[in-house]
Amino acid sequence: MAKSDEPVTIKKYANRRLYNTGTSTYVTLEDLAGMVKSGEDFVVYDAKTGEDITRSVLTQIIFEQENKEGGQNLLPIAFLRQLIRFYGDSMQMLVPRYLEVSIDSLTREQEKFRNQMAQAFGVNTFGTLEEQARRNMEMFERAFTMFTPFVRREEADEGEKPREPAATGEIDELKRQLSEMRARLDRLSEGEKGEG
Repeated sequence: MAKSDEPVTIKKYANRRLYNTGTSTYVTLEDLAGMVKSGEDFVVYDAKTGEDITRSVLTQIIFEQENKEGGQNLLPIAFLRQLIRFYGDSMQMLVPRYLEVSIDSLTREQEKFRNQMAQAFGVNTFGTLEEQARRNMEMFERAFTMFTPFVRREEADEGEKPREPAATGEIDELKRQLSEMRARLDRLSEGEKGEG
């Protein structure tokens, strides 16, 4: 059967069963995970309301993958905590785009990682992968620290050891510029009062 450009429609029924309209069969979250891994696109609709619930089903798949016994945990606890902190934060709207760009970059680099692993096979395969993962996490943490410079204060209040900012000089410079802008606004505000 030729692969269609249109995503496969999956319907989720009240009994939590998932129905693949393309193959006319019931599927599981594991089946949907397999479809994602093979590059097959799908959308999931609530059979009763017609609401697009693809995001919540994909989140369920991630939850199941993270909780598999003996499975791999791709989402570190520090990352999950930071992600939760962004909900309702003023930086919330930047996070999805940042994560999209980051995962796209990681996907593009995937082949390079595989080649590095193949070259290092028998020498230190896991060391190469672990080193790359460590560098990626450092990059995420630096970016998150720049997005939320006040998180360190919250961590100190909660008894956690405050982390040193990755870009202290940049943050100090931003604070200095902000202070200058406030002073200018105050002068402008005082000038308007004097005219009124």
